[in-house]
This record gives sequence, C-alpha cells and structure tokens, in this order.
Amino acid sequence: MCYCYVLYSESLDKYYIGHSCENLQERLRKHLANHKGFTSKTKDWIIVYYEGFNAKVEAYKREREIKGWKSKIKIQELISSLNKIEHPDL
Repeated sequence: MCYCYVLYSESLDKYYIGHSCENLQERLRKHLANHKGFTSKTKDWIIVYYEGFNAKVEAYKREREIKGWKSKIKIQELISSLNKIEHPDL
C-alpha cells in the first residue's frame, strides 16, 4: 500500500504534502529525524490526512494534484471533509 499524506506543523502553521510506500508512522519518524529538507525546520509535524493507493504512481499523482492547488484553504477543506465523514455529528 502506498499513501499520499498531509503533515501539519503548528509552530510553522504550514502543511507538507508527500507520498510514500512505507508505513506512515515510520515515514513521519523520518520527517521528525535530523535531516536536510523542509520538514527539518521543526519537530512538531503530525499526520492530519492520508489516502491509500495500490500503486506508487497513483499516490504521487495525488500528491502533485494537492500541491497544484497552491491553496491552504483548499487543503484545510480536504482535511475538514475527512473529519466530517469520520465524525458525522461534528
């Protein structure tokens, strides 16, 4: 299983969109580890959204689609729609 995922950092008030074919908790651990890159700026990233795919190419395509929105509001709406589905009384 491969995933397209969205991370959020409260201290930066920013989202990070990525894809991976490894366990999401392990991938998050790597984002939080010492490395060079965008997510190395802070250590408070959390997974706020993810979608599963059968193939890496599908996960990458979805990542590119979400990044192409270039809209924080649209990403927040995507996350909000997931929460409403999982928690219908909200």
